[in-house]
Amino acid sequence: MWDSIRRIPYSTPGRWVQVLDLSELLAGLDSSAYYAVNALLTQLFPLLPFLANLTLYSGFLLSCRALASLTYRDGSSNIRALGGIYYDPFIYSTAATGEDPFVQLLRVCINLELLEVTGVGLDDTDFESHLDNTESLKTPYIAAPLCLPHLRSLTLLSMPSSSLMYALLHSPLPCLRTLSLTPYSDIPFPASLSSLFLETHGQHLRTIFLFTPKSWPTRYHSSPTTILHTSPHLRYLSLEYPLPALTVPFETPLTGVSSFVLPLQILSIPRPSSDFWVILERLLPFLPSLQIIRIRDVRWLRHGMTSRAQEAGVQGEMREWNRRLSRRGIRLLDGNWKESRGA
Repeated sequence: MWDSIRRIPYSTPGRWVQVLDLSELLAGLDSSAYYAVNALLTQLFPLLPFLANLTLYSGFLLSCRALASLTYRDGSSNIRALGGIYYDPFIYSTAATGEDPFVQLLRVCINLELLEVTGVGLDDTDFESHLDNTESLKTPYIAAPLCLPHLRSLTLLSMPSSSLMYALLHSPLPCLRTLSLTPYSDIPFPASLSSLFLETHGQHLRTIFLFTPKSWPTRYHSSPTTILHTSPHLRYLSLEYPLPALTVPFETPLTGVSSFVLPLQILSIPRPSSDFWVILERLLPFLPSLQIIRIRDVRWLRHGMTSRAQEAGVQGEMREWNRRLSRRGIRLLDGNWKESRGA
């Protein structure tokens, strides 16, 4: 790995590579080529000591050998961002004689700022057995809390629980401000760690995206109703189906009165509904900074459609919301971040 004149221990161009984005390449590959790709990555990672940003593809599983090559090399502390990571807790946990190999990687990435991981989720056939085996689940082995003092953005999708999630749950994340998470509040602890994760690390969050990756069929799980309790400093909140009946901190059940004021500025939901409007209307007095409500799965009808079409179905519900919110100075935007032309 020495260069031609033996001045530094890494050859050109390897020592200059700081960003490696393989997402498009891996997305276009047939799965039969994954073994060969993993073998090449195992040889490649030690040649990139100053690699700072690595992006893979969420459908590509990094082999344990490639993962070890990325972990046990010079310059692991230079990594700032890991994106497009596919994590299978069943494979990594059975391959580990001690600690989860992906947790071992994070243990050396002390300067990590961004982490995006997608798990395997739960299919309908495993759902009931997952609930039945809750009491028999063992606590994952974690040697010590992780040291990730610079981690500011974290994505954990399709991951009800895992050794990785458990390690992050029990590690201080003082700079974490943005969290993307698939909710699993209808699954009890310890089979699901999502609600506990929000409770533990929600205090300093500014942005929360609750999102379920689409598949066929897509099974949605409930979200916690106490997000505004556990994350009181939110500026941006994106909710997922089924929309939770959010509650306000310190609200008494008899009077419904709270002196708590939340700094939320943008609220994103999939579609409007009369049921959620009742919840939202109760929350609005505690959201004086709310400026935008985004309906991300719907687009406004194009200009020129008949008034009857504009008032029908979800379009009619959106226009009704728009009329009500405009009186409060709140903008209603569609999935393209656009206002209604007729507003």
